[in-house]
Amino acid sequence: MGQCGITSSKTVLVFLNLIFWAAAGILCYIGAYVFITYDDYDHFFEDVYTLIPAVIIIAVGTLLFIIGLIGCCATIRESSCGLATFAAILLLVFVTECVVVVLGYTYRAKVEDEVNHSIQKVYNEYNGTNTDAPSRAIDYVQKQLHCCGIHNYSDWRNTRWFKESKNNSVPVSCCQPSISNCSGTLTRPADLYQEGCEALVVKKLKEIMMYVIWAALTFASIQMLGMLCACVVLCRRSHDPAYELLVTTNSYA
Repeated sequence: MGQCGITSSKTVLVFLNLIFWAAAGILCYIGAYVFITYDDYDHFFEDVYTLIPAVIIIAVGTLLFIIGLIGCCATIRESSCGLATFAAILLLVFVTECVVVVLGYTYRAKVEDEVNHSIQKVYNEYNGTNTDAPSRAIDYVQKQLHCCGIHNYSDWRNTRWFKESKNNSVPVSCCQPSISNCSGTLTRPADLYQEGCEALVVKKLKEIMMYVIWAALTFASIQMLGMLCACVVLCRRSHDPAYELLVTTNSYA
């Protein structure tokens, strides 16, 4: 009966190691996605420390490749030292992912204040040229999120670009794609996106942070199962003479 329990635990461990390799790729992808998305919205969010959870996620993903290799070798070779190392590293990664969750929630709570602080400055720096980074950022956000202005399209009246251009219009990135020949003129407000960008940028950044949080929670749960299986194999091996004899016999075979 004890041997069946050990075999089952070992089978689960091998399966979990395969999951760890898949998880490593997923975590690295999520981390890279956060970096790429942050690059699109970085003008609206000045706190670079928000990227810390993404950096940790990528580091954990890389480490999971190594953990999977150690776990497979330790399980196949039935190495007590290897399994103990495997469990210890899993515990370290588990704690790290718990830290990611805490940091994710912490920075998620700061998103709204950061965007509120930065967005007015970015809109005031708009000059309508593709060579200007703030201008590209605003045009990209307005097209992608289907929004116009900070709270609505009328916010453009308070910007330096609107006052200098003196054409009573907003950028064409405010135009709804279903409207043909839209020039952004405020005499035809129905042609423009009605919702402001501030709330949508906050929502988008919070969603990105939630991806990191859920990824960390999911794989922390899997790693907890891996630690339990490794501990079961180690404990059964140290307390089951029949299993120890079987391992010794196989070693001499």
